[in-house]
Amino acid sequence: MGRAWLLGDGISTDAIMPGRFNLTTDPDALARACLCEARPEFAENVRPGDVIVAGRNFGCGSSREHAPVSIRANGVVAVVAVGFARIFARNAVNIGLPVIRCGEAVAAIADGDEVEVDTRTGTVTSGGRTFAGEPPSALAMRIAEAGGLVELVRGAGWAALEEAPV
Repeated sequence: MGRAWLLGDGISTDAIMPGRFNLTTDPDALARACLCEARPEFAENVRPGDVIVAGRNFGCGSSREHAPVSIRANGVVAVVAVGFARIFARNAVNIGLPVIRCGEAVAAIADGDEVEVDTRTGTVTSGGRTFAGEPPSALAMRIAEAGGLVELVRGAGWAALEEAPV
């Protein structure tokens, strides 16, 4: 169970991780700059288990992995949104950050609400209500559980990608 950090539509990768901070790949340094312009209080106040809740086209813009890395490095367990930019969703999977499409939950959750996400089923619970989101694929969950695509391949070899149902 964590708190919801509410964001709107069209949150770009530049809003998540401004380009001037992309000089490093260090997750801790990226975590400190995450959402520094869109939600300046985020990095200082986010807690492990919190959830980002956003509108349409979350992660639009450039294809940098720095954005999902910075979110995951802050202990965020998932991003729940109406929809995701394709490249952000792919990068999130690659680094092990679950993304859940669930417009009904987004419409019902307010900033700071307690929220729980079952990343395996895509279920989002908040305020005594449960919402059925779109669960990640089995392969996306294997990648997340391994800590990212690189860690999955490092630990289980390329066959791990071929064995997992999409």
